[in-house]
Amino acid sequence: MELDVTIYSTANCGYCELMKNFLHEQSIDFKVINIHNDPDMAQFLMQQTGRLGASQTCINGEWVLGYEPNQAMKIIEKVKRF
Repeated sequence: MELDVTIYSTANCGYCELMKNFLHEQSIDFKVINIHNDPDMAQFLMQQTGRLGASQTCINGEWVLGYEPNQAMKIIEKVKRF
């Protein structure tokens, strides 16, 4: 199964940059969506995760809140097995 990774980010977000760097180091492609001043995106994230802040990363429909590389790798490894 192919990975579908999206980082919901804001400008000057240290955790966002850490997650992006981590995924680059793992050679994982990802999309970035800037959520700054986007009420529709804020509503979407609240519906999905119950949280507004960045970073939030969606990996094949599973969410990683903040900079949690171990959690991200567990999801990535699970997806790659299928």
